[in-house]
Amino acid sequence: ASALLMAIVWRGMAPGELATWTDAMVTSGRQLDLSSIERPTVDKHSTGGVGDKVSLILAPLVAACGCADPMLSGRGLGHTGGTLDKLEAIDGMQVDLDLDDAVRIVREVGCVICSTGPDLAPADRKLYALRDVTGTVESIPLIASSIMSKKIAEGTDALVLDVKVGSGAFLPDLDQARELAETLVGIGDAEGLKTSALLTAMDAPLGRTAGNGLEVSESVDALKGNGPDDLMEVTLELAREMLSLTGTEGDPVQAIESGAALECWHAMVKAQGGDSGAPIPEAPERRTVAAESSGFLTRLDARAVGDAAWRLGAGRARKEHAVSPSAGVVCLAKPGDEVEKGQPVLELHTEDHGLLAHALEALPGAIEIDAEAPEPRPLIIERIRA
Repeated sequence: ASALLMAIVWRGMAPGELATWTDAMVTSGRQLDLSSIERPTVDKHSTGGVGDKVSLILAPLVAACGCADPMLSGRGLGHTGGTLDKLEAIDGMQVDLDLDDAVRIVREVGCVICSTGPDLAPADRKLYALRDVTGTVESIPLIASSIMSKKIAEGTDALVLDVKVGSGAFLPDLDQARELAETLVGIGDAEGLKTSALLTAMDAPLGRTAGNGLEVSESVDALKGNGPDDLMEVTLELAREMLSLTGTEGDPVQAIESGAALECWHAMVKAQGGDSGAPIPEAPERRTVAAESSGFLTRLDARAVGDAAWRLGAGRARKEHAVSPSAGVVCLAKPGDEVEKGQPVLELHTEDHGLLAHALEALPGAIEIDAEAPEPRPLIIERIRA
């Protein structure tokens, strides 16, 4: 198997080979039966970024628009946060659900966000463990088949992929990210799954927070209509794409303004054992990072902010490591904002005072200030469909 993986890394895979390979991974385990759900079913997958709390907003949002989203998610590793880790900052929230219970919640509420569990595409888990020790993780065919095997096994009608590009992304290079997006969409098309991908910018953190509980609080604010512009632009564009692929006539802006999306959030959290009214844990230790000059913030490096959040306790180096629900980074200014010398730009949150110095070591060069305001850069870079 190791030799096969290495051969795939070196020689790649033809589209037909990749479709057959992915299908074998799908059929290695259980496939969800969503036939009891009367609504169109759709999911979103992100390749991961810093401050990427979109899933928390998106699942209840598309549910409020008439779709059903059985969102099977993962945990964070390294500088990118994990959706399940964020949800577990909510008191009582259960994310390791039996898949039959997950389907029931989707049927009753319209959405669920939980772990994939051991039954879907078990071959992928075994292959990933082998890739991890053989240096074959960073292969686009293997990355794409790993993602799509689990998503196809979900059994939804459609899938939208959010492929991040930039310093905080898994694939910072635009050409590589585009190749991954095209490969993912190609697999979906070959498997009969309506699939599209958006390439979205991840040079700066998305929204104003990076960290588990911090991102939950920001997501709830977004569902109340108070989300930062960049976060809302990406979320609403993904929601529209999901509705378009399923032929669902819904207005995500109206779903937020009416409070319907927030109602779906509360219903989902309650169905998963959580208390959405309980306070989110707050970190006792905080320190600000100030602007060293006056001018316009031209760069806030997503990778550096993600590394700092990880060092503060928000992330893990290995899958078995625990994470802090309260640790992370708050962005008090974003690229394009005008700042004064000495003005706080970042606020670091942690449970352990000793981690602050370690986090600060990740930040030299992360903040750039110039006399001229930067040119606005598009958040939605490209849309890819079969």
